[in-house]
Amino acid sequence: MKNKRQRIIGLLLGLFIATSIQAQTPSDAVMMGSRMLCVLFDYNQGRFDQYWEGPNLRENQTIATVRSTTVLGMAAIGISNNLNVYVGLPHITTESSTPNGGKFAGVSAFQDFTLAVKYKAYQKDFENGQLRILGTIGFSAPSTNYLADYRPYAIGNGAPELTYRGIFQFKHNNGMYARLAGTYIWRGYSEAEREYYYNNGSYYTTWMDVPNAVTVEGVLGSWFMDNALQVELSYLSSTSLSGDDIRAYNAAQPTNKVNWGRVGALAHYYIKSVEGLGFVAYYNQNVSGRNAPKMSTMGVGITYFFNFLKPKS
Repeated sequence: MKNKRQRIIGLLLGLFIATSIQAQTPSDAVMMGSRMLCVLFDYNQGRFDQYWEGPNLRENQTIATVRSTTVLGMAAIGISNNLNVYVGLPHITTESSTPNGGKFAGVSAFQDFTLAVKYKAYQKDFENGQLRILGTIGFSAPSTNYLADYRPYAIGNGAPELTYRGIFQFKHNNGMYARLAGTYIWRGYSEAEREYYYNNGSYYTTWMDVPNAVTVEGVLGSWFMDNALQVELSYLSSTSLSGDDIRAYNAAQPTNKVNWGRVGALAHYYIKSVEGLGFVAYYNQNVSGRNAPKMSTMGVGITYFFNFLKPKS
């Protein structure tokens, strides 16, 4: 019974990976001006008590709720009006509790360092609005020696990633906008502390091939209060291009085919009395999935932008 319980715990907590990476890379159509710097400090909590084992939604009977806490620091640097650079590093803590009040020791560590470049490739002004087309290239890799296959408490895939994103946005003169973004994510190998695993066949190696993925995001948003308040509604889907399903009563692992669909809402308010200061709040909920948690996430953050290098007079 104890081993069975530990396997189920591993299956659940390992699924945090499905939602932890997407917040680390820029996907909006906002560009920082030349010599401008914007810093973000973000805090969010995710939790779930149901998950998809393959395509089937299961309610966990062993652990009441699984939780993760993420603290993220990120900076956007305006190299020019058309070129921005982003750097970020999250710290993630995972934990679990049982219905009888017991708690399992989790993991608390820095996850993956991210570096991304966003370029505004095209902008066209129309009588009733503006069209923007942008592209983003990003790279991330583990910043600490965490074990990706140490489920239930792994905080990431433990593999390098390259992301290629295209962003299309049309903003109306009344402040409303619609945005569509598509991303291809290449992932490398993750090292496990075992020399055998099963992935639709037997593998006698410590290296696990983490599936590549594609994401598609649609956003409807608007600016209010003389551009002091930004509000967005979004839908984001992620689809793995390969991988296996979680087997019954077995732990999740980095080779799994993880698919999910998520709806979200965001509000970002800029303080008029303090130039450059803003506050952001958001909520996301997974509504569909495969080998993924039915997770809800709530977060808050502080943004501040300023001119880090004033032009010479």
